[in-house]
Amino acid sequence: MGLDSNQKVLANYNDVFADIMNVLLYKGKHIIREQNLEDSKDRSQYKAEGLLHEQERDVSKIYKHQQMRIAFLGIENENREEEYMPLRVISYDGASYRSQLLRNDEKKDVTKKQKPYPVVTVVLYFGMKRWSKGKSLYDVLDIPEDLKPFVSDYKINVVEVAYLKPEQVAMFQSDFYYIADFFVQKRTTGKYIPPSGRIIHRDAFLKLLTEMVGDKRYEEIVKEMNENNKNRDDKEGTEMCEVYDYIFNRGVEQERAKTEEAIRRAEEAEKRTKKAEEEVRRLKKLLAEKG
Repeated sequence: MGLDSNQKVLANYNDVFADIMNVLLYKGKHIIREQNLEDSKDRSQYKAEGLLHEQERDVSKIYKHQQMRIAFLGIENENREEEYMPLRVISYDGASYRSQLLRNDEKKDVTKKQKPYPVVTVVLYFGMKRWSKGKSLYDVLDIPEDLKPFVSDYKINVVEVAYLKPEQVAMFQSDFYYIADFFVQKRTTGKYIPPSGRIIHRDAFLKLLTEMVGDKRYEEIVKEMNENNKNRDDKEGTEMCEVYDYIFNRGVEQERAKTEEAIRRAEEAEKRTKKAEEEVRRLKKLLAEKG
């Protein structure tokens, strides 16, 4: 399941987007610079069964260098496997290539036409189980053997965040480091010990966790922290340990409240049971007296 418009924010920050791409595509080398990234509202339309539909990537940016577009980069966020993800990705990528062709076709001056630039899509998968669905068209299509030589394959780039190696996690320098570290720790130990450091985009960080973990505590924490720190300058970020304290303390409070509520209900049930038993004894006594 991808993110809705409220949860796309973290990777939309250029520093986070560049960091993700540099680690995953270039093994930590600073090839993509955040100042060279340009936002792209990558929406495309397609017609199916006589109806016009619109599709939109989770996050997409154009990488520019020396006034030239040299790549289109997209990120799709998933918290569970999607069986036909290769078909989704190829539809996004194909639409991006088609838009380049259309822009070239509109230029009457042949000298101004540009060679199409590559499109790269990365699927960030936040599940705790390995991705077991197909990662290419061949994996998801039912192709007769005699047709295979004529069907072009198309692979997708699935990154299993919870299965990143420690040395890969250590390469991240943006807030995504804490996201990757969280999922890796939860998978390997079932617990989470926050590392030192500051989160720059606190709201977006917690919103992403809310969506990917499915725990609404994080969304509540965003509101609480904003209210408690509304007069504080957050340009320097928020300590991860401080954020974790909010999460932990809120979790303890909620568990205590749930336990207290369960005790209250049990006590009420016990009282009702005692009253019912007393009523049964009274009725039996009455029946005996009449008999």
